Amino acid sequence: MSLELILRTLLDDPSITIEGQLQSLWSGYGQIVRCYSNAKARYYIIKVVKPGNSDEHPRGWGGDVSHQRKMRSYQVEATFYQQYASLTDHLCKVPDLIAIQTLGDKTILVMEDLYYNGYNRTHNEGTRENLAIAIKWLAYFHAKFWQNRGSGLWPVGTYWHLGTRKKEWQAMPDSLYKRKASAITDKLNSARFTTLLHGDVKFANLCFHQDERSVAAVDFQYIGRGAGVVDLAYLLGSCCDEDSLFKLVDYALETYQQHLIDALNWYQISVDSKALTNEITELYPFAWADFYRFLLGWNPDSWKVNTYIKQLSEQALKSI
Repeated sequence: MSLELILRTLLDDPSITIEGQLQSLWSGYGQIVRCYSNAKARYYIIKVVKPGNSDEHPRGWGGDVSHQRKMRSYQVEATFYQQYASLTDHLCKVPDLIAIQTLGDKTILVMEDLYYNGYNRTHNEGTRENLAIAIKWLAYFHAKFWQNRGSGLWPVGTYWHLGTRKKEWQAMPDSLYKRKASAITDKLNSARFTTLLHGDVKFANLCFHQDERSVAAVDFQYIGRGAGVVDLAYLLGSCCDEDSLFKLVDYALETYQQHLIDALNWYQISVDSKALTNEITELYPFAWADFYRFLLGWNPDSWKVNTYIKQLSEQALKSI
């Protein structure tokens, strides 16, 4: 049965037509398409996940471990949309899940089309203005899932954490980063204040509203528990070059801390704000060191490796 016929049955809507593919999923694990309901005059985004070729990887990191991690990531994302997404609000917007169906080894998620609901702007480079919008979303998302244990999600959020990246760790040349990798991880995992991390909160996964005052996030394959500052560091590293990092980091940290305290108050969550801000400041270098450790094994030539990440990582190492 064609995908179009499956969707017509799933949505009980014979007017559904597929508009076209938007993108293929990483390493050939499915596709994302847009469809339209003539009867309801609305668009949907369809994410079709199916097992790909475990040996197919742009950087050669294929194999069974990689395959199992990817398949688990899509299961986690489905769990997020089914059990957690409805808990969010306009301050930490995510797509609404319309329907989900599993057919053999294939999973089909039907979701709200953010683009046609006003979230149709994208950015590649971080500025004070667009970072402020993204950081506010991040803070309210973290506050919404404050101290949540994340049942059914990753025990530790982010796609690069050491527990699922032993192959990349083994590929690292001998260094303090390799020898201290577990200590860096333990420091982050021992955080007093935890939340659910998006786990891949880069600009490519953020859809800015046309009013440029709000944003929505997609791609929740690596959501799990952790210290919120880990998401913040990765967000900055995903959209800022070396010069921008040095210029914007103080502003970004202060903005995140203030929005997080405001968000916790908004959701009526009591917290020791001084202890919270102190922990964010303390763990910030460790968040960078953790990602730098991953890059040293996965792709040491990445554009994300720069003087800033090296300086912050060195700062973390010196405090261990």
